[in-house]
Amino acid sequence: MKIFDAHFHIINPNFPLVENNGYLPPDFTVKNYQEKVKGFGITGGAIVSGSFQKFDQNYLLDALRVFGENYFGVANIPITMENKELKKLNQSNIRAVRFNLKRGGSERLKNLVELSNKLFDNYGWHTELYVDSKSLKELKTTLDQIPKFSIDHLGLSKVGLKDLYYWAEKGVKIKATGFGRLDFNPITAMKKIYSINPDSLMFGTDLPSTRAKTPFTFDHLKWVKDIFSDEAQKKILYQNAVKWYSKD
Repeated sequence: MKIFDAHFHIINPNFPLVENNGYLPPDFTVKNYQEKVKGFGITGGAIVSGSFQKFDQNYLLDALRVFGENYFGVANIPITMENKELKKLNQSNIRAVRFNLKRGGSERLKNLVELSNKLFDNYGWHTELYVDSKSLKELKTTLDQIPKFSIDHLGLSKVGLKDLYYWAEKGVKIKATGFGRLDFNPITAMKKIYSINPDSLMFGTDLPSTRAKTPFTFDHLKWVKDIFSDEAQKKILYQNAVKWYSKD
């Protein structure tokens, strides 16, 4: 079965890195990624900018050139970026802006609505949120003003699952990623989300699993394959994410 990896990072030492809370990640190049997922059936994916990459786009453009078609970028975009630069990114398969509300390293929360709407209106981009689900309730008024967004890592926290389910019902995409970051059983939450909205879940490896208590292993993928039906697997592992990142 084909897989679209909806969330992974590339860390190329040839491009700038910025310490985040004293942390710098180890190298994880395109070649490292390809070796790690060899035999998984991955045919495309989304490279997500990390907090430690701040607003550098060059590493992302380089990685996308190496990967070729079927791979897309999620960038940290400053609100001050000029339109000519945005057009360049748009032409290079970048499809989304990321707001890292948990660790920083991205544009500030106060600019979330303005920047998200600008990028959606001009380029059709969506917004991706690295946010702890226990913060979703207080963010509801803000998120109601964003046209199209996803939430990383199943929201991270058990206490916020009710609010995560609310957004799944509203059509928001939920990334089934970062299983080693969670304080709850990911499969139980995924079953609930799938029952609410079969088009919501998007599986990703989260490689190289920077700062995760338990890094990604093939077992995480196997859990999905063992529990979900073939039809559900097609949606979770491939179809939902392909539709999300395409412009059609």
